[in-house]
Amino acid sequence: MRVTMVLPALTEATSPLFRPVKYSLFPPLGLATLAGYLRDDDEVRIWDEHVQRLRLDDDRPDLAVIQPYITSARRAYELADAYRARGVYVVMGGLHVTSLPEEAAAHADTIVTGPGEDTWPEFLADFRHGHPRARYHSTRRTLTDLPPVRRDLIDRRRYLVPNSIVVSRGCPHHCDFCYKDAFFTGGRSFYTQTVDAALAEIDRLPGRHLYFLDDHLLGNRRFAEALFAGMAGMGRLWQAAGTVDSVLAPGLLEQAVAAGLRSLFVGFETINGDNLAAQRKRQNIGRDYATVVRRLHDLGVMVNASFVFGMDGDRPDVFDRTVQWAVEQGIETATFHIMTPYPGTALYQRMAAEGRMLHQDWDRYDTRHVVYRPVGMSAQQLEDGYWRAYRDFYRWSAIWRGAATKPLLGDRLRHLTYAGGWKKLEPLWDVAIRARQVTRALPLLETLLGSFGARRSDGGAPRSRAVPPDERPDRRAQPEVPRVGR
Repeated sequence: MRVTMVLPALTEATSPLFRPVKYSLFPPLGLATLAGYLRDDDEVRIWDEHVQRLRLDDDRPDLAVIQPYITSARRAYELADAYRARGVYVVMGGLHVTSLPEEAAAHADTIVTGPGEDTWPEFLADFRHGHPRARYHSTRRTLTDLPPVRRDLIDRRRYLVPNSIVVSRGCPHHCDFCYKDAFFTGGRSFYTQTVDAALAEIDRLPGRHLYFLDDHLLGNRRFAEALFAGMAGMGRLWQAAGTVDSVLAPGLLEQAVAAGLRSLFVGFETINGDNLAAQRKRQNIGRDYATVVRRLHDLGVMVNASFVFGMDGDRPDVFDRTVQWAVEQGIETATFHIMTPYPGTALYQRMAAEGRMLHQDWDRYDTRHVVYRPVGMSAQQLEDGYWRAYRDFYRWSAIWRGAATKPLLGDRLRHLTYAGGWKKLEPLWDVAIRARQVTRALPLLETLLGSFGARRSDGGAPRSRAVPPDERPDRRAQPEVPRVGR
């Protein structure tokens, strides 16, 4: 069987403001995971349109698998319609398909809603026997016996972070604006691999650097602690995402650092406390954000902070106040968003009921455009403030001020290199990406990350250290952690 699997390009990735490095970070791991269920004699290829535009002229597979996100929906439907016109069977799944199944069903022979660990093998069996159904919906959530990811189908030269990995699904929290809540309707919304399976996947990855793409790697403490114990001594350097409450959890962050954590994406979301309750961001309520940043920095972990503008409690001063706070805390990198009510979320349902949604042009649901009526400011003020926040945070003067918060000269230089290199060296990134040499930047990234960690406090012993190989725990002695729910 010949199979083509496509990740259509997001609309923003084809605009004049396209930043190639942003879309050349991670390979399409979801498709490579699905490919693991195919037979050895199947002829399969993966196309990521962010790094290589798909040409349909000579592509006539038996099966086309398309995974759209909301701002790639138009392109996904265009590809699906073109394949079907050529007599190719089309199956679609993912976040957008799950949120709007009726819309997607008009362009596909089969749609798959929710996670695909149970439904995807079922569809493949039905397809091979000649009687696939029009719809499959996941209800049995498990990562047991997950086949190895087909990384052989990924051109590592095209990605800065080819060693991306996912060892869990979903998140234990349920924020109103989260796109993924609807994705897990009808079953568990947070579950993990066994620790042994996760460690085996890590072992298969070359080099030192890893990036965990899990929504919340620290979401189940028992699993996380066992994973970190198994990783200790591997010499890995890795990045991940966590919440403010997990950073403050006693002892957990220290174990992560000892296992190689050097950079954490943290969803602060807003500096207005009233916004948190309105969006059900309960895990942030009552938390001291400055303490969170200080705790990470004290342990040598860089911070990638996420902020959302446009919540009902925000006023026109929120942009300057947020940037000023982030710079004063010495946060290395920040990601800003305009609040976007995605279909299928509680936020969208509430906004629609209030008559505040402006349109359903999915191309503009990219967290850079205003698609609803704000309360505390005009739509133009919100968009202008969003762009100003990015400009102001990444000005050289702001980067210098952020670096100056670090007590050690080495940390200041690392801050300048990391923050400046990400935003200020765009032409060099473009050249490297087009020459398929972007992975050559990995040694620099590893050097920067490796220089963090092992901080001393009050002149005492290091707070964390890498465990030498001869002290590495015997994995076989580690208890197998069962799959867990919320």
